[in-house]
Amino acid sequence: MARKLAQLPQKRCVACGCCAKVCPLGAVTVYRGLYAQVDAGRCVGCGKCAAVCPAEIITLVSREEQL
Repeated sequence: MARKLAQLPQKRCVACGCCAKVCPLGAVTVYRGLYAQVDAGRCVGCGKCAAVCPAEIITLVSREEQL
């Protein structure tokens, strides 16, 4: 089974910080109050960030798609 990774389009992010608050590993941060970004090295693809995103822009993709 392929491992997943959270992905979000920065231009559509509203920088609310909901995703960063629920990430159990601190893989999501809000950069300068502008947009959220995902640290691929820390993300385990649990989907908690996607579940709480009010803009519904976070998706889970297989890590192979990122290469």
